[in-house]
Amino acid sequence: MGRVADFLEGDHARLDGLLARATAGEQIELEAFELFREGLLRHIAMEEKILLTDARRRRAGEPLQIAKRLRVDHGVLAALLVPTPTLELLETLREVLVEHHPLEEGPGGVYELCERLAGDEVDALLARIKEVPRVPVAAHFDGPRARESIENHLRARAELLEK
Repeated sequence: MGRVADFLEGDHARLDGLLARATAGEQIELEAFELFREGLLRHIAMEEKILLTDARRRRAGEPLQIAKRLRVDHGVLAALLVPTPTLELLETLREVLVEHHPLEEGPGGVYELCERLAGDEVDALLARIKEVPRVPVAAHFDGPRARESIENHLRARAELLEK
């Protein structure tokens, strides 16, 4: 794989490790979860703001075919990070990630495709990805709107997957 894939797949592994650490016991380890939460939001920003945007530009404004699916997944993941974490929410988050990572990683994944599109400019693309700043993380919100948002995002994802 190339440098962009190596970097982003390495970040997946780091985030997966934090999630595993957060859920290793009977109770959620909040320090590990908060590092995971902040890291996942930054990772999503790297993909949305740099990687997918760059690919669209290189394709004369045409988004990658898989971009809609990735954005729907990113919306679900972000929504799941809003309320105070529960083991049930984190299991749903893990299930989404297990289905999501293969879309991006490995031969034929989005990372490889974006590297090919970048061609000789792949190092500049990677530099821009690495420059994405930390994402400000708000306090958890547990109101009914948070649950409604999760349900709406999961429903939209299910509908997309049915197509």
